[in-house]
Amino acid sequence: MRKSSFRTHTCGDLRAEHVGSKVTLAGWVRRARDLGGLLFVDLRDRYGQTQVVFEPGTDVFEKAKELGQQDVIQVKGIVRRRPEDQINRSLPTGEIEVLAESLVVLNESKTPAFPIEDEINVSEEVRLRWRFLDLRRPEMQKNLILRHRAAQATRNYLSSAGLVEIETPFLTKSTPEGARDFLVPSRIYPGKFYALPQSPQLYKQVLMSSGFDGYFQIARCFRDEDLRADRQPEFTQIDLEMSFADVDDVLDLTEGLMAHIFREVLGIEIERPFPRMTYSEAMERYGIDKPDTRYGMELFDLTDFFRDTDFRVVRSAIEDGGRVIGFRVDRELSRREIDDLTERAKELGAGGLLWLSSKEGQLRGPLAKFIDREKGLKLLGGEGKTALLLAGKKEKILEIGGALRIEVAKRFGLIPDGKWNFLWVLDFPLFVWNEEEKRIEPAHHMFSMPKDEFLDYLESEPLKVVGKIYDLVLNGVELGSGSIRVHRRDIQEKIMEIAGIPAEERQKRFGFLLEALEYGTPPHGGIALGFDRMVAMMAGRESIRDVIAFPKTTKGQALYEGAPSDVSEEQLRELHIRVEKQNSSS
Repeated sequence: MRKSSFRTHTCGDLRAEHVGSKVTLAGWVRRARDLGGLLFVDLRDRYGQTQVVFEPGTDVFEKAKELGQQDVIQVKGIVRRRPEDQINRSLPTGEIEVLAESLVVLNESKTPAFPIEDEINVSEEVRLRWRFLDLRRPEMQKNLILRHRAAQATRNYLSSAGLVEIETPFLTKSTPEGARDFLVPSRIYPGKFYALPQSPQLYKQVLMSSGFDGYFQIARCFRDEDLRADRQPEFTQIDLEMSFADVDDVLDLTEGLMAHIFREVLGIEIERPFPRMTYSEAMERYGIDKPDTRYGMELFDLTDFFRDTDFRVVRSAIEDGGRVIGFRVDRELSRREIDDLTERAKELGAGGLLWLSSKEGQLRGPLAKFIDREKGLKLLGGEGKTALLLAGKKEKILEIGGALRIEVAKRFGLIPDGKWNFLWVLDFPLFVWNEEEKRIEPAHHMFSMPKDEFLDYLESEPLKVVGKIYDLVLNGVELGSGSIRVHRRDIQEKIMEIAGIPAEERQKRFGFLLEALEYGTPPHGGIALGFDRMVAMMAGRESIRDVIAFPKTTKGQALYEGAPSDVSEEQLRELHIRVEKQNSSS
């Protein structure tokens, strides 16, 4: 513990062995209670809480009567044991109290906008407006200390593995490939702009070309995109890259890192190696490329089962080239519950939802009269279960089935607590077809290497190419994404050409990377892990805003600082910028 001229101990230090000691404490007044003439003050800092007692008939007592919530005070006194019936077993300092001999008010506080307690009933907007008060709450301090420990564990592990921490620039070149860049005007070069990095992708590849062998960074990234509930315009990722590495090398190091962080921060042992499945397998079994494997209800194909059915809706879907898929729920759903799920399926894009169950050996549901009883019971896998089925085009119903599976698990409390199910999803397609723009585009980004056996397809059938691309999934959340990178200029240019980037534009946007690839860049690969999301999950928080000191709202506003804001005309003139006010009627 660091030295402080304001205190001998923190508010979380004192124990029974300190009884009789003269101490000095400093902190915030949590609350004051006048009980039978004695005045009790709960004094709190980020380390804990200590009860301070002021006895009547003294100057210090009269002074303490004026204390308000969140006043900052310094107290000197003697540690004494609490009476047996007043010991607070829920507090580490609950056996003792400090009998005050002197009191200094270091700073008075106005009445806070809300109680500085863990359980508060205020909107997030109010919390963000008064963030410095919100951050005093023990719950919030615990979250940020957990974040600190996770960052410390990350640095220790990756450093011990031989990776070097290197900072990459914030002011960089605009190379937009998805989300919009945040642009920063240059005062020195009028009309020209820097961009804030969406990720350190190109720099870390150049660092591998520079011979550093392994790099990492707890990197700040910026994306000017339409915000969703749990997105931030600036976020943090654990970024790492290694030379002379293939897929197994990156996966092994990442697993070791995750196991180390969870052990050091939460005291949890993570089982290794993590399970693996291909992208196509994940879509077939779960209808999503980031499956939550903490519960069952896997999708299964019933197309052949229903191929000769007389049920017109199902049969016509199959004859139209579609499929029938379904999953089992280990409980008998009521008609009300099924009707609600049917409405949800329609919201997701399905024409409807079919179902089948059994009661006392008899099949129930719209499919019952079209299925042999024995076959139906076999499909259900036993009494007291319900099968939910969808029919339609393959990709669409897999996606809907996957979303509905998650919905059912959440609605009926089927997701077990206390499980940390890591999963690798591998072998993503290198390219996808953009139906809206009628063109091929990279599935992840343009810098991923095709698997060796698919290199020949780059020229002839690029949509068949599978990349050395992998995602790390934790409890149904994509925690990180990475790949083995392209280390040859000819392959990199071909991928950019397929993505529709002309030669001149390739040189203009990515010339510095392409140049490096011509000077002996080794095979290399890495991964970027969402640090904010990981910490939020470890802290048991739904929102990443609860583990970021000063986050933005879902509208991208910084309510405490008041950003974004207007700037002066003089500042704009220096940057050679003129702001055109929008017509309020437009």
